Amino acid sequence: MIDKTALEQVINEALQGTKMFLVTLKVSKDNVIDVALDSDEDISVDDCVAVNDAVLAAFDRDDEDYELTVGSYGITSPLLLPRQYRKNIGYEVEVLTADGRKLKGVIADADEEGFTLTMTVKKKLEGKKRPELVEEEERFNYNDIKQTKNIIKI
Repeated sequence: MIDKTALEQVINEALQGTKMFLVTLKVSKDNVIDVALDSDEDISVDDCVAVNDAVLAAFDRDDEDYELTVGSYGITSPLLLPRQYRKNIGYEVEVLTADGRKLKGVIADADEEGFTLTMTVKKKLEGKKRPELVEEEERFNYNDIKQTKNIIKI
């Protein structure tokens, strides 16, 4: 079986000097390798081919046979890394919290510990007869979140 740590090192070296970063790396018992990349900008097929070629150069298939797939992390896939949250500042997302709340809002800020979500909610304001729409911000730590996904509007 291919050494996942060595594989990750080769991939990260191939990504140095680019705006791309590794999101997921899966290696099965049968040496089926799945690499998902993301970027602060667009990812081209040539970008994926370059990482694929770096892996092929580092791991001889004659020594150990493996299947390799390198692709971009899908826009409909959940956000997993702080860098992905930072990349999506200003975008609308759906958040499922660890305590079961399902929220929609815009990522206002993100850092290594968590992110801030701006939500539009109906609230009964003092002196008003009817609830009004107001914006509220709530800060979340990443470990308090089950899943965050982009909302795609067509």
